[in-house]
Amino acid sequence: MEAAVGIADREGLPAVSMNRVASSLGFTTMSLYRYIKSKDDLLMLMSEAVCEIEIPEVSEGKGWREQLREYVETCIRLMRAHPWFTDIPIMGVPITPNNLKMVDWPLRILRDLPLSEYEKMSTVLLLSGYSRFYGVMMRDMDRAIESGASPDSFSGLMYGGALRQLVTPEAYPALYPIVAAGVYTEDDGNKGEAQTDFDFGLERILDGIELHVSRART
Repeated sequence: MEAAVGIADREGLPAVSMNRVASSLGFTTMSLYRYIKSKDDLLMLMSEAVCEIEIPEVSEGKGWREQLREYVETCIRLMRAHPWFTDIPIMGVPITPNNLKMVDWPLRILRDLPLSEYEKMSTVLLLSGYSRFYGVMMRDMDRAIESGASPDSFSGLMYGGALRQLVTPEAYPALYPIVAAGVYTEDDGNKGEAQTDFDFGLERILDGIELHVSRART
């Protein structure tokens, strides 16, 4: 799988084919088919390979919120390290060993909380969905910057003046005060103190889980 992952990391998922992988290993395509039956199987094995990471032990010294944050951040790092990862279509539930470990990890963190098994699994799906959303967004930003885009284009700072002229209270009554305050383009002067959008969203998700847990306890 190292050859296939290397091709995808360098050139993207469209560059990966049975023929390309076989050629990089000095084999014929037909010989590779003896071990891997289809392109879908190849993609599944590539996903499995990059999910082989060191899973931290559940720590009594860390709260469940901190440990779930570590899980989300690890997922996002994996997606940014292998930008093709989220290009693989979701075709079913995880069934391979390393992918299953990525499910087992947050479930172990939730194990002692007063939640049903269904609620625990649904919580993991919520967090993994948030991870995937931010992983894709940050992956796309990385690609744009590598292609020559300015990092400031994502903060909107270079568009602040134009937006203030375009966004009028008559045309955009709800958006106007946001742009006028500088929040839309991150020029409101509070960047040093404010949470990032990622932190804000994740903390609200964790707040919701904590509220649900507190209700379950009572």
